[in-house]
Amino acid sequence: MVHVRQLDPTASPLDYFGYELRRKREEAGLTLKQLGSVLFCSGSLIGQIETTLKVPTREFAERVDAALVTDGYFSRLVGLVLRSQLPTWFQPYADMEAKATYISTYQCQLVYGLLQTKAYARAVMEVDHTDTLDEMVAARMERQRILEREQPPSLWVVLDEAVLYREIGGREVMREQLAHLLGFQDNQSVHIQVLPFAVGQHSGVMGSFNLLRFDDHPDLFYSESYDQGHMTANPPVIRGRSVGYARLQAEALSPRESGQLIARVMEERYGAEVA
Repeated sequence: MVHVRQLDPTASPLDYFGYELRRKREEAGLTLKQLGSVLFCSGSLIGQIETTLKVPTREFAERVDAALVTDGYFSRLVGLVLRSQLPTWFQPYADMEAKATYISTYQCQLVYGLLQTKAYARAVMEVDHTDTLDEMVAARMERQRILEREQPPSLWVVLDEAVLYREIGGREVMREQLAHLLGFQDNQSVHIQVLPFAVGQHSGVMGSFNLLRFDDHPDLFYSESYDQGHMTANPPVIRGRSVGYARLQAEALSPRESGQLIARVMEERYGAEVA
């Protein structure tokens, strides 16, 4: 007799997803192999997801909804599952980021997470998260869905010029990443500026930080260290960092000039052909 692992659906979003997937599959009278043939995957993979050994992707959830006719149930649930894969200390920020109507960020080391390509994100995270790399990358890609909303947040990004030159993942990955940034030039909700080396000292020399604004919550300031995030709504901090960010924007290249610099670096440093 095969032992079937019993899940506690209240233990985590991942456990709940697996519990519900098994329940809906059995209601439909399908074996793991039969559902796998419908989803074009192995029954073993479905079994691993049902027992929380694998984290489902959004594509998988959408295919399950279509196969089991569940009216988007698993597609809605998978967002919670993927967000739960983020580091515990980062989840409070991700929750607030998803609610923000205005996001402004200064990044001195890396492209902001909402604008990273999958390959770039993977290269960044494989340094410290080799055991859960697929899950972490999927969670980061899920965060980016807020930019696809009918009313996305207004996103202002100031990148230090060093970000363009730091070769993350190799030349091909960097070409793709810089091309991705250029792809936002006609996006009315995303504004990218580059802070050139020539500026010298500036109000962001202490490191990267984010400011979030909301329709019905106080503004928030966020920064992070190696393994923890710091978030505060303290008015003096918000006021000081807001002024600092305005200075960064004033000293940075305009979005149009920034696009020209990004295109030039992409061509000259990473061998891309720019039309």
